[in-house]
Amino acid sequence: MSSDKQHSAARLVDRRPSVSGTELVATLVPPPQFDHASFESYRPDPDYPSQAEARDILSSFAGPAKAAPRNGGGGFFGFGRKKPAEAPAPTKPGVYLDGGFGVGKTHLLAATWHATAGRKYFGTFIEYTALVGALGYSGAVGVLQGAKLICIDEFELDDPGDTMLMTRLIGDLTSTGSKIVATSNTPPNALGEGRFAASDFMREIQAMSDRFRTIRIDGVDYRQRDIEGDARVLSDDAYRFALADVAAAGDRMTDDDFSELIAHLATVHPSAYSGLLGGVQCIGLRDVQELTDQSAALRFVAFIDRVYDAQIPLRATGVPLTSIFGGGMIDGGYRKKYLRCISRLNALTASETAA
Repeated sequence: MSSDKQHSAARLVDRRPSVSGTELVATLVPPPQFDHASFESYRPDPDYPSQAEARDILSSFAGPAKAAPRNGGGGFFGFGRKKPAEAPAPTKPGVYLDGGFGVGKTHLLAATWHATAGRKYFGTFIEYTALVGALGYSGAVGVLQGAKLICIDEFELDDPGDTMLMTRLIGDLTSTGSKIVATSNTPPNALGEGRFAASDFMREIQAMSDRFRTIRIDGVDYRQRDIEGDARVLSDDAYRFALADVAAAGDRMTDDDFSELIAHLATVHPSAYSGLLGGVQCIGLRDVQELTDQSAALRFVAFIDRVYDAQIPLRATGVPLTSIFGGGMIDGGYRKKYLRCISRLNALTASETAA
């Protein structure tokens, strides 16, 4: 890459974003790609009836919103289906969507948010814990309490502190009338499994689980239906030309050494990762290498979650991004997190635009 080109590209490692509690509250809305998510636009796979069932249950849970079509009008997935019985509304204050990645859980979560009237919040698990860190527990409860709906995406309990915090928070919010919908790749009674001594906190986990109606969604990862193999890797020349094409189109690009970015992520709180991406429309990563440090790997997973939310394409050289989780990490307690990240990395490196 030429010296001129090298200096014309922005670098993520030069950005040091910080997010205040007030700014965090303002960001508690669905990602832009779900601005228009609805129950009508959800496309359940006819081979997995649990998808349509989850849609119908959440449509009822959201209140007096227009239900999704049940006579095949929702697209080719509904063709020829008979009208099913109306799904009963859940009696518990929460609904917990448990299922594999890429089956539309976040779409359904956003659809529930859009269909619910009144004050409401939508954020990832990390964003809610960060809100407590920024405002203190009482301050965070003061902001969230009284909301009609709290949506929690990517619900995970990775340490005992998070377990105690979220148990208390969910209890305080539901006791004052808030409804909660959460998504996760792990059923609530298995949260923390393989990561810490979850059995020592089973009472707290069970108390939280009792507030949810758990819905299992089965299916095939939609991101991988037309993608096979590893994430796309570019040669040095192809990488240079790819970023040049982005620059010529007037898009904002970044160009970072992979190891330097990994080190930089350790200096930024995960709740501020979205701040690294403002205005960016293509991310370039040079000399991608295998990760063997679990903390670094989990930070990268959190970063890619935000990249995926923003639908920013990736261009990379070195090891395929789908092969970076080494040292047996892929078979450990965070396996589902890594697999979700691999799915997203494959899609992001395959895309030609941010669409």
